[in-house]
Amino acid sequence: MHRFFLPPEAFQADTVHFPPETAHQIRRVLRLGAGAEVLALDNQGWQYRVQLTGDDLGQVLSRQAAAGEPALHLTLYLALTQREKFEWALQKCTEAGVSAFVPFVSTRSLVQDAQDAHKKLPRWQKIVQEAAEQSGRGRIPPVAAPLPWAGALKSAQAASLRWIAWEEEQQTGLRAALRGLSPAPGQTAAVFIGPEGGFTPAEVEQARQSGCQPLSLGPRILRMETAALAAAVLLVYELG
Repeated sequence: MHRFFLPPEAFQADTVHFPPETAHQIRRVLRLGAGAEVLALDNQGWQYRVQLTGDDLGQVLSRQAAAGEPALHLTLYLALTQREKFEWALQKCTEAGVSAFVPFVSTRSLVQDAQDAHKKLPRWQKIVQEAAEQSGRGRIPPVAAPLPWAGALKSAQAASLRWIAWEEEQQTGLRAALRGLSPAPGQTAAVFIGPEGGFTPAEVEQARQSGCQPLSLGPRILRMETAALAAAVLLVYELG
C-alpha cells in the first residue's frame, strides 16, 4: 500500500485533504482512483488507512501507531561532500533507521561553503521523506542546516552516547564500544562520520574532549558513504 507523509493540517476529523503535489502523484502518476486505499502518516507517530473519495480527498478508515522506528534515536553527523555521495548517504541511512542528520564542515571536507549547502536543504529533506515513505518509517528524519566543526560538537552534547569514527583508532572497535550497552526506549546517540580525507588529529582530540569516544569500524578503509551506512546499520541493529 502506498504511503504518504502529510502536513498536520491535512488531517481534519475523519477526512484527509491531500496537498496538490501529493494529489497529483496519486491521480496522475500512480493512477489511483476513488475507492483505492493508501496510508497517510502525520509524522507524529500515527498512520491512517485512507480510502480515496475525490481528487484530493480521502476518508479515514482506521488509525494505528506507525511502525518502523527503532528504539534508538541516532543522529548522524555527516561531513559535507559531493552531491551524489551525500544524497546517497541520506537515502540509505534513512532506510537503516537514522533519526536525524546534521551536516558539518571540517578541515578536510570536500565542500567548505556551508551557506551554499544550506540552499540544498529542501532537496535533502525531500530525499529523506521519500526514503522514509519507501522504507516504512513512522517519522521523517530532519536534516539540520550545515554546521561548522565546533558547532557540530556542541550540538552533539545533547546525546547520551557519542562516537567519532576514525580510521586511526587502534584500541576501540564497535564491539568494545557497545559492550555493556543494551537497547532502551528513548536512548540517544550521535556518531560523526568524517570526509574522504578523514579527521585531523586535532579534530579527533577536540571530539574526545567534548565527550566523543573514537571508534574503529574495522581494519579496512571505508569510503565516507560506506562508513556512514555501516555505522548506522550496526548501531541501530545493536541498540535499536
